[in-house]
Amino acid sequence: MIYTVTLNPSVDYIVFTDTMKIGELNRASQTYKFAGGKGINVSRVLKSHGVESTALGFTGGFPGDFIKNSLQEDRIMTDFIEVAEDTRINIKLKGTAETEINAPGPSVTREQTEQLLQQIQRLSPDDTLVLAGSIPSSVDADIYSRIAQLCPGKIVVDAEKDLLLSVLDSQPEFIKPNKAELEQIFERKLETVDEIIDCARELIKKGAKNVMVSLGGEGALYVSESLVYQAEVPSGHVVNTVGSGDSTVAGMIAGMTQGLSIEESFKLAVASGTATAFTEDLATQEQIAHVLSDIKLTIV
Repeated sequence: MIYTVTLNPSVDYIVFTDTMKIGELNRASQTYKFAGGKGINVSRVLKSHGVESTALGFTGGFPGDFIKNSLQEDRIMTDFIEVAEDTRINIKLKGTAETEINAPGPSVTREQTEQLLQQIQRLSPDDTLVLAGSIPSSVDADIYSRIAQLCPGKIVVDAEKDLLLSVLDSQPEFIKPNKAELEQIFERKLETVDEIIDCARELIKKGAKNVMVSLGGEGALYVSESLVYQAEVPSGHVVNTVGSGDSTVAGMIAGMTQGLSIEESFKLAVASGTATAFTEDLATQEQIAHVLSDIKLTIV
């Protein structure tokens, strides 16, 4: 079974407006509400691929109920731990540019954190655990490291600098930083593909088995000790980049779960992320299939 962990989930309120003027009344042309958070996004896209998963994490209040009900409607299994305060609501403004306002999230007690760790300990060596996204300020900064050390199965990680670095000793199956996150980790600008590959290989030396690097409209890289694939993505109208990286993670896991080769899995991963960028919500199986044939891979 695949388990996704979202420690700081959200209801994503996406607002489309033709213009955005600060300090004035603005009117939305369209609005959407989705169950959000990186791990939850992975579960939702895995479902599009026909792969089952169970979503773990903390939820609270009416936004938490919205998330649980939304996932249940999509027939995605959940085992969330209930907290007293409301799950956060994040605002995504889509106008001439994308603007995001992310709330801090609810307080989580030590007892609730221990409940989650007990869930992790009950997993089996055949399970895969996806650690994705930020953590509430009330949770200890070493929570990712503790989860990774307790997990008896494989782990996949998509998180920012310190959280990502904290799990490398546990040898994650793959990690998925984007280019900006790599630049933060290594504290320098990365101008060329070779520089990005060198940084990915440094993370492999530190413990990661494989590294996927998303490059936005410039595609993506898959880096192992002995192999590098570079993906070229088709041009198209980018509607909403929220969840694109999570869709990439889900596509890679789906391919590996379904017995595809690394090459085919990576191609499916990039198609999943690209298809999500071309739609208001996360991509469906049909949208991913439509993009898949246009993804071009080369060995670097």
